[in-house]
Amino acid sequence: MRRHAQLWGKRRATTSRVRTGIQIALVTGAVLAGTSACDAAAHPAATSNGKAAAAKVSASPKPSTPAGPPMLLDSIAPRDGSTVGVAMPVSVVFNKPVAVSARAGVEKALKITTSVPTTGAWHWFSSTRVDFRPETYWKPGTTVTIDAELTGVTDGNGRYGTHSYRHAFTIGDDNEAKVSVTGHTMQVTHNGTVVKILPIDAGSKSFPSWDGTMAVIDKEAKVHMTSCSVGISCTKGDPNYYDVTLPWDVHLTTSGTYIHYSNGDPQPGHGEGSHGCVHLSLSDAKWFYDFVKQGDPMTITGSPRGKAAGDNGYADFNLSWSQWLQNSGAGETTTIAS
Repeated sequence: MRRHAQLWGKRRATTSRVRTGIQIALVTGAVLAGTSACDAAAHPAATSNGKAAAAKVSASPKPSTPAGPPMLLDSIAPRDGSTVGVAMPVSVVFNKPVAVSARAGVEKALKITTSVPTTGAWHWFSSTRVDFRPETYWKPGTTVTIDAELTGVTDGNGRYGTHSYRHAFTIGDDNEAKVSVTGHTMQVTHNGTVVKILPIDAGSKSFPSWDGTMAVIDKEAKVHMTSCSVGISCTKGDPNYYDVTLPWDVHLTTSGTYIHYSNGDPQPGHGEGSHGCVHLSLSDAKWFYDFVKQGDPMTITGSPRGKAAGDNGYADFNLSWSQWLQNSGAGETTTIAS
């Protein structure tokens, strides 16, 4: 059976091709329920709300003034108490749209403090999703706290915050992977030192991989992947049809990009045969799965497809700093040391 990568990425049913909630936990060894498939170039990567993996907000709002419908959060990423990679943004998703006129005020209420002063800014990917990232990667060891002091803050559409939220997390070691599509290799570094160079198989000419830097969304020990779930083919016998469950899956985009093991295309290091994912041998896939964590940056070069959109998962660093600031209500800031 010809295994095709990137289309193996999406979950069906509760996990539609483009996620509608940032609700996926980074759970090592968990079996993913539902269906995924790698993301085909022929199938546009819709990320209208840009939601990816995060912790569902469960705080109960309390009545406050001014009166009006509550402005509530759907989720905050990363999870409180987690340790993440150097490319992980703070991603806040509201359950209702925030007006452009209110965004600077909302950003000021989303207070970021860090153990190391850091230059950064918020960026609105949509009316409901706003991310904070530093100008360059976080410094390993930095502790980051977000205090969402939203009580009484308006969303500009008649709703007001009724509750405050707090999340704190730590930036872990600087683990990075750089994939060369044309060189058929993936170089893996730990705090700037090369630890492995692995042979890979990336997207084919018909189904190229995304270029650019994508922070790890989550990872799963097994993912059920089908070509039908991402609109490639639902016809058994079609050369592009697949329905398989594959191990050691590191998730890069909400449109379905994974780094994982596959048994259906050319041996890693000998060609491009996937539907956009990056394939490793079984032993290499297991090693890499154990090595990475949420927020670690994975950079792919040499593919004709172009860069993944910034809200296609956590591809925030695919935007230049000037592009990032264009959709910031309050502009660049330097975080206060906590």
